[in-house]
Amino acid sequence: MSDFAKAWQAWHEAREAGLRATDGWLAISSIRWLGAEPERYADVPGEWSGSDATAIVTLAEGESLGDLGPGTHVLGPLDEDGVRLGFEGGIAEVAARPGGPIVRPRRAGAANLHAYVETPTYPADPGWVRAATYEDGRVVFEHVGGEHRLAAEVEDDGRLWVLFRDATSGVTTYAAMRQLLLPAPDAEGRTEIDFNRATNMPCAYTDFATCPVPPPGNTLPFAVEAGEKIPEFARL
Repeated sequence: MSDFAKAWQAWHEAREAGLRATDGWLAISSIRWLGAEPERYADVPGEWSGSDATAIVTLAEGESLGDLGPGTHVLGPLDEDGVRLGFEGGIAEVAARPGGPIVRPRRAGAANLHAYVETPTYPADPGWVRAATYEDGRVVFEHVGGEHRLAAEVEDDGRLWVLFRDATSGVTTYAAMRQLLLPAPDAEGRTEIDFNRATNMPCAYTDFATCPVPPPGNTLPFAVEAGEKIPEFARL
């Protein structure tokens, strides 16, 4: 096995391990949009309400969330990442969304986690690694003699995040999109696209994720036969 293939295999195995984690996306058991009227849910302790970027939870005797005990607690102001509070059998993720605050339990016994089989991939192929440049908010690269541009967002660490579709979308790969995380460009704007590391977004694994959509123009006119394919689940 080449060094390239070994590095890709290690990355793929780490990716699968993360997907199977009991606090990962597959472990989400529901998503609850909090409103003004307090509600109690079967898969997370407490009675919940909220508005804007603030959640309120009231815990009864014998209930706890992280360091929070019985009583009423205000959580916020929350951001998109929110906070995670452990409870017996799971974790409650509490975060802000444009439509208001959410609570999203993650449980080791989640049906989706136990139904997950694997995420098939295309074989690792160094031919799908492309030199690229970052220009005016776009990653520019060549494929089969043509120039292509993908809008990208700059992460806090300088890396570039790209959402894209291509001719495999909805055929062998997840219909909505896949994502790429590229190395931070150097002083001349040079970076690299490794399509072998194109991954699914969380919404490919659960109905309880809130995912963005690719920017207009981020649909490639050719088939990117590299990276992750449509995830496989067993019927329970």
